Amino acid sequence: MLSPIRDLQQILLKKNRIKYKRYFFDKIDFGKMTGIIGARGVGKTTFLLQYLNESKLPLSKKLYVSADSVKIDSLFELALAFQKENGELLIIDEIHKYPNFELELKKIYDFLDLTVIFSGSSALKIDNAKADLSRRAVIYEVEGMSFREFVELEEGIELPVFSLEEIVENHIDIAYELGNKFNQTLLFREYLKHGYYPFYFDKKSHYLIKLNETINAVLEIDIPSIFAIEYQNINNLKKLIRLVCESHPYIPNIKELLAKMEMGEDYRSLYRYLDYLHKAKILKLIRSSSRGDNIFSKPEKIYLNNTNLHYGYCDEAQIGTIREVFFMSMHFEHTLTIPKKGDFWIDHKYLFEIGGKNKSFKQIKDIPNSFVVADDIEVGSGNKIPLWLFGFLY
Repeated sequence: MLSPIRDLQQILLKKNRIKYKRYFFDKIDFGKMTGIIGARGVGKTTFLLQYLNESKLPLSKKLYVSADSVKIDSLFELALAFQKENGELLIIDEIHKYPNFELELKKIYDFLDLTVIFSGSSALKIDNAKADLSRRAVIYEVEGMSFREFVELEEGIELPVFSLEEIVENHIDIAYELGNKFNQTLLFREYLKHGYYPFYFDKKSHYLIKLNETINAVLEIDIPSIFAIEYQNINNLKKLIRLVCESHPYIPNIKELLAKMEMGEDYRSLYRYLDYLHKAKILKLIRSSSRGDNIFSKPEKIYLNNTNLHYGYCDEAQIGTIREVFFMSMHFEHTLTIPKKGDFWIDHKYLFEIGGKNKSFKQIKDIPNSFVVADDIEVGSGNKIPLWLFGFLY
């Protein structure tokens, strides 16, 4: 059972020569069972192979298996066979493609003496009605590349991370410090088009083709493997993405959206489709602070998840929308809501209005802790902060 898996593991370890470590490499505190979830293409497999390679355990005591490459009838039987060979570290990639994986993981945790790391789609839902994994597995969600990471890879330099508070309070000094190290304007424009997914650095000329393949795989493989959606309804998901592409940004009118989708009055299905795309990191739904996270409540705004999706999936990319999407995508560790005035309220503390270099404070005048975030400037002044600087939050 294990021999062909070990052979494939050796091939993958030899092929994976990537040395660069993503922002989360040293942030994950591994316990007996750890889950890594994130959008397809953000580097989960690369991370797992890097971790496997750097583990000080002998190769015979660690095993990598992927649902994309090997058909496994029972994860528990695989883990049991591995333990009988004195295995210690089991890494399971793309676990959402295994049926009843929750029960399999529960049995492994309860009955075997193994350290388990598994990865899955960001849309992964752990059904605790099947197995209470919340007490067993610690789950970490990882994101695509930040602007900082993109610059590090493109320029071969190391750059610091800054907290939101540091950027708000010291943005002028930080911008001057970073301005001596790289061309912000040139690299920022490149990042907006091609910088979110690490596979850009595999073959740059094929990036947008690879991006479209990745999104189609999420829609046609990942989402149906996780949610109860009929294959013929995948076209509804694609329609939704196109409608968001056409808006700048999309402030949803649910009745109008149903009409365009030709779904009659099936509100619940529409809300489910939006939720699937949100969890799969293709759309980003942002609600007002009063609405909470109920999937059947109307979001205030709907965005594509990152700026690259606009350039790769939409017929045209509106710069105003691109600016908002970039700002939104860099704040995953913070709470974003839509305020009555301004574009984003962060952590119920800071108010931000996003625009070009000539954006004024008119809409947020006299509001405490309010800031204009301006594109096309390298260094800000007062409460006007350069947009690119928020790419250094992680």
